[in-house]
Amino acid sequence: MKNFNIYLFVCLLFTMFACQSEVGNVDGQETFEIAELLDRSEKIQLGSEWDYVQNFYQERQLSIKKNADAHQEMLELAELFIKEARVTGEHGHYYPAALELTNYIISNTKSSDLVFQALVTKAGVQLSLHEFEEALVTGKKALAINKTSAQVYGVLVDCYVELGDYKKAVAMADQMISIKPDIRSYSRVSYLREIHGDLPGAEEALRLAVNSGFPGYEETAWAMLTLSELYIDQKQYDKAENVLDQILATRKDYPFAIAAKAEIAYQKNELQKAEDLLNEAIDIIPEVGFYVQLAQIYKDQNRTGELPSLMTEIFLMLEDDVAAGHNMNLEYAQIYIDLQNDYDQAHEYAQREWIKRPSNVDVNRLMAEISILKDNKEEAKKYVELASVIYSDNPKIKVLNSAL
Repeated sequence: MKNFNIYLFVCLLFTMFACQSEVGNVDGQETFEIAELLDRSEKIQLGSEWDYVQNFYQERQLSIKKNADAHQEMLELAELFIKEARVTGEHGHYYPAALELTNYIISNTKSSDLVFQALVTKAGVQLSLHEFEEALVTGKKALAINKTSAQVYGVLVDCYVELGDYKKAVAMADQMISIKPDIRSYSRVSYLREIHGDLPGAEEALRLAVNSGFPGYEETAWAMLTLSELYIDQKQYDKAENVLDQILATRKDYPFAIAAKAEIAYQKNELQKAEDLLNEAIDIIPEVGFYVQLAQIYKDQNRTGELPSLMTEIFLMLEDDVAAGHNMNLEYAQIYIDLQNDYDQAHEYAQREWIKRPSNVDVNRLMAEISILKDNKEEAKKYVELASVIYSDNPKIKVLNSAL
């Protein structure tokens, strides 16, 4: 039931945030509409932070309206959209908007530096949309322009991890941290250590990531959240709770921390507490993972009157994400396993993802799990072997082996 999972504004003048603004010029450049900045829920406005975001949005939007060659402002706007996507959960609105801006910059600017930055930003969005092959192509284009930026190596780490080329991922992480040892590079080192089975090393790197971040910033909260999830996976609930409390002390109502507390409550079989916490998180942002966690509780309690309507809402949210270009194959597969007991459908979605990335250990682990559920142990053995390439001692692999 773990929530997985992983940075975006424009419309104003006389009717603030009520419309979209068209950008283009008379020299034959393509036109596009700059997406509006969606209002944040009151609980995540965070006082001066939301004021800053709105002012930042207005300034860039006005600059772009005056000058269709304001490519730097477009890039800054795209980066803001990406951040807003994560803060608000409005992925379907912000990610396409960020892609449109980066594509426009790449097609129209004469600055190689801006092309590089736009390519890196675009690759980041493609990663968020789970389009890993496309992100790798984009990242390589950026690397061809600039081989001295830590940011591009971070993109390539993520691409190679997701595509299952772990040796290249490690090499890219080494390059990244040698250039800039910061919250982003330490976080990637931590994940690589985790999937290779070095949990103490993963924890150490995450602590370095947290310590190198600014207290209260969203990216610092995200690194701390990842640390709490590492503890949850090891059933070290007191340590996880302590980290989550630290997050909430600096970012009150941070929904992902609240949902992580719900996960701990669920693991302790405190289902009412878990449900209350999830409803609290859902009131803040419409994150589909929170609804999935809640549906698991409904299923466990055999609440057949409430579960169908919640499942309908979940599938509608997934459809919206897919319509916005988000690859949700693994999310669908896990839902069909955990909530629908429909292993044929789960296999169909998981296999689509396996075809795209047959070397990824997590995809192979999921394929093995589904094969076991379908009582096809011979097929499961193949996937377990593939999933064991880098972390055969992982507890999840041991569970699969015990079922063979």
